[in-house]
Amino acid sequence: MKDISDVVFVVQSRLNSERIPQKMIRDFCGTTLLDLVLSKLIDVEDIPNNQIYLSAYENELVEIGNKYPINIHKRSWESANCDNGIDVMFDWWNKLPFKYVVMISGCNPLIKKSTISDFISTYLNSKHDGLFSVVEKKNYFWNKDGELINNWPEGQDLLNTKVVEPIYEAGHCLYGSLLSSIGDGKWCGTWKDKNSPELFKVDELETFDIDYPWQFEVAEKLYEQ
Repeated sequence: MKDISDVVFVVQSRLNSERIPQKMIRDFCGTTLLDLVLSKLIDVEDIPNNQIYLSAYENELVEIGNKYPINIHKRSWESANCDNGIDVMFDWWNKLPFKYVVMISGCNPLIKKSTISDFISTYLNSKHDGLFSVVEKKNYFWNKDGELINNWPEGQDLLNTKVVEPIYEAGHCLYGSLLSSIGDGKWCGTWKDKNSPELFKVDELETFDIDYPWQFEVAEKLYEQ
């Protein structure tokens, strides 16, 4: 079991998105994506506010972060402008005085506070160093050789996907990791060994991610409902 005092809670943000410029500060239902995720975090009772960090380079993001009772990590220009090398992107890995990190994506506006809280509780009680959000899928899936991946119980109709063995798709919204492993290029686990990372199931709607303009518009309509 992990002590919550050993865990830092990080929201990583930047403005140079190529597909939706400045999406983190663009108006979203009268607020912004960054405001949404930060306000949810400070409302989660499990999280001490002084262990929440916004990692941001641009002043516009820092100004939003300063509205909340949290800390700001001023990430480097290289961190905000590279897409390779997690030790560069997550340049806080050896600067924050904690053993573990829980990172919450700001691009999933439909994620619930209760889900964030459940993720934290699961991570604190896990014996594993990594925890990763996933979506359960029950459908037909094949590998590159045309072989069916899923297993069906003996004698069951292949049309009945309710009984198929599930597989899991990355949710890309909640992450738990050992901080020191980031320097070795490992994020949330080895990705080769069982339970490295351990999987945390999230409702698919909550993982709705905003990468393209049409997704921004759809997310606003879903959020309003």
